[in-house]
Amino acid sequence: MGNRLSKIATRTGDNGTTGLADGSRINKDHPRITAMGDIDELNSSIGLILIHPLPDEIRELLTDIQHRMFDLGGELSMPDQGFISEQSVTQLDVALDTLNAELPPLKEFILPGGSPAAAHCHMARTICRRAERSVITLGNQTELSEVALAYLNRLSDLLFVIARTLTRVQKEDEPQWQSKRR
Repeated sequence: MGNRLSKIATRTGDNGTTGLADGSRINKDHPRITAMGDIDELNSSIGLILIHPLPDEIRELLTDIQHRMFDLGGELSMPDQGFISEQSVTQLDVALDTLNAELPPLKEFILPGGSPAAAHCHMARTICRRAERSVITLGNQTELSEVALAYLNRLSDLLFVIARTLTRVQKEDEPQWQSKRR
């Protein structure tokens, strides 16, 4: 593989446009760029989770997810290309089932927090939900992969379950919502 980014400051975006992988240029506020930016932010937020001590299986899972985020960004940057596979969605489903089986049933809503790693997971979960919404907005204008949408939907669920798992592993209490109406 050659150098993909041999020059970072190209100055070609000074006019408010940016280039897609197919060579076309679009405005930086286009829904495609918004979706790509949200995926990039999600990937960075997963990087914040990875700075914490984590069980090996969660570290490996999150690292793989970061690679899939680059795949998804590529898919958004190259219209009519699909890089996220059904197998990737299935991997998230398996991880969800495995991690969820070890957790006690939810009796109340969980407040974001629990431990620093869990709090970063909750932040990533909310960014994932935003990314999903921005990809849906883009999908209202152009055809997109249903697999990519399923991946983002499943990923936000998985990030919630990972947050609960990390809280439990780190022997923290899950902060639970307490309604004023009680």
